[in-house]
Amino acid sequence: MKKKTLALVLALTLLVAGVVGGTLAWLTDQTAEVKNTFTVGDINIGLTETTADYKMVPGNTIAKDPTVTVEANSEACWLFVKVTESANLKDFITYAIAEGWTALSGVDGVYYREVPASTADQTFSVLADDAVTVKSNVTKTMLETAKTDAPTLTFKAYAIQKDHFATADAAWAEVSK
Repeated sequence: MKKKTLALVLALTLLVAGVVGGTLAWLTDQTAEVKNTFTVGDINIGLTETTADYKMVPGNTIAKDPTVTVEANSEACWLFVKVTESANLKDFITYAIAEGWTALSGVDGVYYREVPASTADQTFSVLADDAVTVKSNVTKTMLETAKTDAPTLTFKAYAIQKDHFATADAAWAEVSK
């Protein structure tokens, strides 16, 4: 009888193990794989201008069209333009910066704007009306002097990602290092 009881207990144990084992197999699960791909962002800008022979005639307006382009698929960025004048420029020429640019406080000649990411090129004129004006009080003597010491107006553009820079000042500090 002990052998029968032992066999019965063993059979019941195997039966319970089989039921529990089968149940556990039915209650398992797994997820599909999630793959993270890290891509590289970029900012691409260009600075163009129609070149011409800029002849100064008192009172005349001269077409001058420096234009900054943030190329398609660039990241959102802080866009800067630095305008450098020769020491004598203000004696001969007046100009204004185009709308949308803001003078960077504490930094002469630097202007900025925020540019959102876009799938299309974004272009920005630097000068209002794409022109400069020769002052009407420029004299022949001044123009003779300008032949050897010509006034100049120089432009350079910079861009840096918008992410992680809350202000234009912080962004410029990084760009101008």
